[in-house]
Amino acid sequence: MYPLTNYIEFNREKWATLRNKTPLLLSAEELESIKGINEEISLREVEEIYLPLTRLINLKVEASQQLEGVTNSFLDYKAKKIPYIIGIAGSVAVGKSTAARVLQTLLSRWDNHKKVGLVTTDGFLYPNATLESKGLMSRKGFPESYDTQKLIQFMMKVKSGKPKVEAPLYSHLTYDVLNDKVEVIDRPDILIVEGINVLQVSKSHSVFVSDFFDFSIYIDADVRNIKKWYIERFLTLQKTAFQNPMSYFHRYTSLTKEEAVRKATDIWEEINAKNLRENILPTRRRAKVVLKKGQDHLMEKVYLKKF
Repeated sequence: MYPLTNYIEFNREKWATLRNKTPLLLSAEELESIKGINEEISLREVEEIYLPLTRLINLKVEASQQLEGVTNSFLDYKAKKIPYIIGIAGSVAVGKSTAARVLQTLLSRWDNHKKVGLVTTDGFLYPNATLESKGLMSRKGFPESYDTQKLIQFMMKVKSGKPKVEAPLYSHLTYDVLNDKVEVIDRPDILIVEGINVLQVSKSHSVFVSDFFDFSIYIDADVRNIKKWYIERFLTLQKTAFQNPMSYFHRYTSLTKEEAVRKATDIWEEINAKNLRENILPTRRRAKVVLKKGQDHLMEKVYLKKF
């Protein structure tokens, strides 16, 4: 679907050379603390894939800052600090959250953009009570399950340089939006916005979330691999987070391994695979960079958009 014909393709070795002596300012312990459940990522992966990517982003941020300065000088105008916004999209279980946290950590160690924020769009899902009233619980994660207008208003405030903008938070334990907690985004140098549908466009909206992005990344992988990772993650969670009585999925802890595999497969096929085919994968061609993973979670290819 949508072959990447307007992209420059890099194999792993060629992409790694673009690091150009960018130092690795990340320890093995830090990497371990920020990687997701069942996510395999090594310092070598950081060096060969993420350091060249952060170097590219640094150059683009620097150019953006210079252009903003030139414009402000021309207008004789002291402008507000405007964050450089990066969107990260991709399927459930493909490793977006780990990628976002790695990028946040690495980018914060460049001198000209030390303050790097991170927001996930999960907090902009409608609360479960609302989804249930709308008959949308079985379509949670689909575009219609998000309060898109609220997300766009958040993006407008951040991009206009407004201080202390509140973003709602989401609990993966209770599988619901938290009513009493928010995250405050206070004029970062860079803001990373991570979510499955952040590159989505819709005829029902004239403004899209991606309109506010300066740069965008899509984490890609073969659907068969993503399905396998999803099931593996489900089995891991069944033995860990699901054991908490507060967990929305606590009901699955008594399943045998075979039953758990069947349940995870059903959820994948009925919800996540359908959402990927219909809504997420078609947005891949809108990303500036596509990172393509192989079956072992290692990046095999990097695609950089020509225009």
